Amino acid sequence: MTHSFALHIPDAGLEPEPLDPEQIVSGAPEVTGKVVWESPDGRQIRGIWQITPGVVTDTEADELFVVISGSATIEVEDGPTLRVGPGDMAVLRAGDRTTWTVHETLRKAYAINL
Repeated sequence: MTHSFALHIPDAGLEPEPLDPEQIVSGAPEVTGKVVWESPDGRQIRGIWQITPGVVTDTEADELFVVISGSATIEVEDGPTLRVGPGDMAVLRAGDRTTWTVHETLRKAYAINL
């Protein structure tokens, strides 16, 4: 395990993470991100993720995230519709099929368990 650390999320540098074109429903959303910590066995991942406005679909991992900036509506198939913005925490279940409508560029800090 690496040493303990702190990171200022709003201005952390992120790398492009290309979206599968089949995930894009509308708009031209662009995704960037950065893994800041990963367990030796690869089953726990901590990071930062950002997406620009548009509509995309995804199949989720077991994830907890906190929105730092921006806003989105996340429709969970056969489940709730989540409206998230700065300061909101959300939990997604592994296997949830979602549609993200990103209203303003959204940046989140996340913890994923695989």
